[in-house]
Amino acid sequence: MLELLSSHACHGGQQRFYRHESKTIGLPMQFSVYLPPHAQHGRVPALFYLAGLTSTEETFPIKAGAQRFAARLGMALISPDTSPRGANIEGDAENWDFGVGAGFYVDATREPWSNHYKMYSYVRDELRETVLAELPIDGSRLSICGHSMGGHGALVLALRNPGLYRSVSAFAPISAPMRCPWGQKAFSGYLGDDRDAWRQYDASELVGRPGSTRFEDGILIDQGVADKFRVEQLHPDVFEAACLSAGQPLTLRRHEGYDHGYYFIETFIEDHIAHHARALSLAFA
Repeated sequence: MLELLSSHACHGGQQRFYRHESKTIGLPMQFSVYLPPHAQHGRVPALFYLAGLTSTEETFPIKAGAQRFAARLGMALISPDTSPRGANIEGDAENWDFGVGAGFYVDATREPWSNHYKMYSYVRDELRETVLAELPIDGSRLSICGHSMGGHGALVLALRNPGLYRSVSAFAPISAPMRCPWGQKAFSGYLGDDRDAWRQYDASELVGRPGSTRFEDGILIDQGVADKFRVEQLHPDVFEAACLSAGQPLTLRRHEGYDHGYYFIETFIEDHIAHHARALSLAFA
């Protein structure tokens, strides 16, 4: 059962924050939902947004400015927290890039993380099933987007689950986590040394793999050229090359002067909403 923490009038709809007891995580989890005005009259399509390292369920609705576009289209926006909270695992809050706020959207297999850190299954299954059961969301029209660590999560969830999401996009995603320090730290900590397990969570390894989703209308990625993490951590060129090899249409836009933060996201969020609106059969009024 959902516990409504707060609700705020926003562009004719409601920005809400919820808590629920998660069976997947084994702890309470929080998430945000923007319901457009159209939700008062029936079910609406939804865009899931996965945030990056250190973020929470509040980051996207507060900073991105997406509600005004979602309100016009009749699109719900759903954003979960980025990790379990309150697991009380020794050392889980010592590093900003591993543990609390950094679940990396994987299902951990290494103890003690495997007891609670199951963000992949939480987003794919429990969160989706919960909002479909409790809120006016159309489960046949879902898309997914994310930023940085969340961009990694969005790409992996979309590629690994054909038919679940109609479209995918990302801002500055960790595109090849097996090749970067953030990804190597997270994967070794959560998954151990099995690099075959790592490949299941690496978008550059997944794209074009037999059984992976193919997005005929393309994947959209925006990347700031002034992003200090671009070269060492994000590797957009690796994903671009993988898509080219696989024949997966990709629009990778590089923007001079833009960094890794939410001023960048706020600048281009309308384009991402429009990208998903086309896939969800919506049109701007």
